[in-house]
Amino acid sequence: MLKTIDVDQLRPGMHVQRLLGSWLKHPFWRTAFVAGDEDIARLQASIVRQVVIDTALGPDIEDADAGQCTADDDPPAPADAPDPAPAAPAVLTRGPTAALAAEMEQAQRIVHDGRGLVSSLFHQARLGRIASAEAALPLAQAINASIARHPAALSSVARIKSADDYTYMHSIAVGALMAMLSRQLGMDEDQALDATLGGVLHDLGKAAIPLEILNKPGRLDEREYALVKTHPEHGEQMLRGAGMEHRPVLEIALHHHEKIDGSGYPHGLSGEAITPLARMGAICDVYDAVTSHRPYKNAWDPGEALRRMASWDGHFDPALFKAFVRGLGIYPIGSLVRLESERLAVVIEQHPEQLLTPRVCVFFSARTRQHILVQDIDLAAPGNHDRIVQAESPEPWGFRDLDKLWRR
Repeated sequence: MLKTIDVDQLRPGMHVQRLLGSWLKHPFWRTAFVAGDEDIARLQASIVRQVVIDTALGPDIEDADAGQCTADDDPPAPADAPDPAPAAPAVLTRGPTAALAAEMEQAQRIVHDGRGLVSSLFHQARLGRIASAEAALPLAQAINASIARHPAALSSVARIKSADDYTYMHSIAVGALMAMLSRQLGMDEDQALDATLGGVLHDLGKAAIPLEILNKPGRLDEREYALVKTHPEHGEQMLRGAGMEHRPVLEIALHHHEKIDGSGYPHGLSGEAITPLARMGAICDVYDAVTSHRPYKNAWDPGEALRRMASWDGHFDPALFKAFVRGLGIYPIGSLVRLESERLAVVIEQHPEQLLTPRVCVFFSARTRQHILVQDIDLAAPGNHDRIVQAESPEPWGFRDLDKLWRR
């Protein structure tokens, strides 16, 4: 339960969900954290007067006050009371995974609202006004929370893009992929939010590139490509102009086109000179780009994209790329697969502990080459006797809108 309280009522252990006031003017980069003595002192000395706490994740006012007993208030323990066991360390655990169908509805709202917000940021930047980095933080928090509840939902919805909204939807999709990868790597909530926010804002510099170049259906000439390669530096400058001073987010915007072997841009950095979050951004940016339809190319199947990316020596950090593949699964969401029953299906949900048996949507007979009754099958369910025999490429079958199958 969320509750608004005065900062003077804060006690150690409370889960602060949100600070009421501009995050650019308070002493915390994060707006969600477990309060400690030092945090409380800094808050009470700041301009923030109220915060929102989550009593489901930490103590309420009454609980905290009850735990603030003085020596005089504490009754003596019975003489025969056993020595108390050592207290277990406090561990913050994520809540149970939401059902995919329910989370899909929430994901669609996040994507709808997020598209409008990112579009507004780009529009402001094109007009020369300073875009507000603060405006993207709630979107990053919503993406991060959705991925924590159910990684499949938002990742699936964010794959749906049209030519007109690619740039905006790409920003949301990369944010979702960054949230997924940060969790796969075991990063804490602060780092995960850095990664997600950096993903959402990574391409803001493209607002400085003419639309006729960004949407050109053919190959870019040398002049056009040189102009496109300036967008990371434009993006960092725009973010700084918008009051963004958090280095991890700026690094993602500036260096998501760097490559491990030093052949990337804008600075030709290599290896450890590229920050981990920027290396993560490089993987997530490319994956979403190559699995999206563009004016100049068709989308690659998710499985095909991973296979091709794995062959690009010197492009990505190998350890981070392996973690990315583990996060997406052996058969990524959106992959076309052939079942032992000679039916074709699209992967619509992963089982993290059973990567060979995802949930799939069956829709086509490979034997008769005809569409069949669409149905969802959980290949991990007891009593199921079907299994995946191989991945398939959609192109030979003439499939272009597989993503629509999970939007039924």
